[in-house]
Amino acid sequence: MHSGRGAVTRPARLSPFIFGCDGLEVTPDEAALFGDVQPFGFILFKRNIEHPEQLRRLTAGLREAVDWEAPIFIDQEGGRVDRMGPPHWGSWLPPLDEGARVGPDHAARAMRLRYSLIADDLRAVGIDGNCAPLGDIAHPGTHPVLRNRCYGETLETVVKSARAVADGLLAGGVLPVLKHIPGHGRATMDSHLELPRVSASAEELRLTDFAAFEALNDLPLGMSAHIVYEALSDRAATVDPGMIAMIRDEIGFGGLLMTDDLSMEALDGSLPQRAEAALAAGCDAVLYCKGAFSELAALAEIAEDMNETSLARADAALEARRAPDTIDRNATRAEYEALLKGQAVDG
Repeated sequence: MHSGRGAVTRPARLSPFIFGCDGLEVTPDEAALFGDVQPFGFILFKRNIEHPEQLRRLTAGLREAVDWEAPIFIDQEGGRVDRMGPPHWGSWLPPLDEGARVGPDHAARAMRLRYSLIADDLRAVGIDGNCAPLGDIAHPGTHPVLRNRCYGETLETVVKSARAVADGLLAGGVLPVLKHIPGHGRATMDSHLELPRVSASAEELRLTDFAAFEALNDLPLGMSAHIVYEALSDRAATVDPGMIAMIRDEIGFGGLLMTDDLSMEALDGSLPQRAEAALAAGCDAVLYCKGAFSELAALAEIAEDMNETSLARADAALEARRAPDTIDRNATRAEYEALLKGQAVDG
């Protein structure tokens, strides 16, 4: 399907992990651990990326370690969150800035074109999962770590653009990961460093932030938010069974739900304790991005097989992964750049 190495069909058992790795290639120790643990997938960061040929070797090596076409994810939003950039790949405006430039009538089309090009870049190097779209609504107090990554300041704008992002990725053979469920836009603190708390009423949240994710609840994968919604809980959503139940039952999200990165300081406890709390709360998989081998080994010590419900969601997500549509990169890029210049052609 990608590299031609490893079986396409998943193994009989998977563990509920999505693992990062440390460097530009898979080490023998990493390969042995990955083969033993059989994580659901992998995630890559800038530290793992040097040039296209190296990246193709790395993605092939990760799949060789587990002997199947495991999904490989990345955060390639464009803008500030841009793991693959110049000189080998393009650069992008932050999404909120792009939307302001092209205007509300063309924002969704611009995002569809943008993510068609991004999907083409990803598949060319063996990556078939992208941690996008964002369903988060930008608010006046949204922390700068997130604000210009959002697609807009209204429910309608965010949903339209997020749907366009997901459609562009899926058509390009890349699995979209909807984040950050049930909504990160009201956070005024950086969850990489501390635990944000949101004081909005439950009614207000359900009419705005949560509603965006309800409109996108059919997507195959999602990512939880490390945020306390004080009207509903006193714990971060990622590790709160009541909040995960709300995501399933009220928002109606039926896809595979992974955590945001366990390394973020919004969560308490050791790394294994954070993983166990998230899985006990009802998350299907835990995301560990840092890739330090000692921490991978600590998580491997608590590895168990995915339960039947999570495994069914994993299978459904994998079934959404398909061969990419062929695109004309030059024509797609030209239309996208025309939109940025205010030269949209209607009809």
